[in-house]
Amino acid sequence: MSRIGKNPVQVPDGVTVEIEGMTVKAKGKLGELSETLVDDVVITQEDNLITLKPANDTQRARQMWGMSRTKVSNLVEGVSQGFKKQLEITGVGYRASVQGSNLVLQLGFSHEVQYPVPAGIKIACPDQTQIVIEGIDKQLVGQVAAEIRAYRPPEPYKGKGVRYAGEFILRKEGKKK
Repeated sequence: MSRIGKNPVQVPDGVTVEIEGMTVKAKGKLGELSETLVDDVVITQEDNLITLKPANDTQRARQMWGMSRTKVSNLVEGVSQGFKKQLEITGVGYRASVQGSNLVLQLGFSHEVQYPVPAGIKIACPDQTQIVIEGIDKQLVGQVAAEIRAYRPPEPYKGKGVRYAGEFILRKEGKKK
């Protein structure tokens, strides 16, 4: 029994969900998203509740049950509230700014890093050392944050680099004589 899968997805006011075969479409105030689910799951909608159940008693059906429920939940939450990730930049001379449709990062390289902002994502820099990534697709928001962090991940000795807000960096002690 999947603990995640057995909980129904609550559809808030202002969000419409259409189910056509295995395709789920959600439309809300922030936009529209759709997801095609696997055939191992049965999806039903009653009033403001969407329930998912495994189609049969195979191991794959039980594995896909919880994942499919989470994907539907992310669709509904994305079009109603959206998702947000925050990054922090630590290091002398390290900074970020938004210029047009590019995020410009200065991360200690001999050149600036230009990151083109993908469609459906908003990037803001309220401060030179903070980056806020917003969008309706949870997977895309997380992927953009991971790609930006990958340019200069935090190092363990001084903690310099790009980190997620609230991320703990295990610090190491330097060499001793």
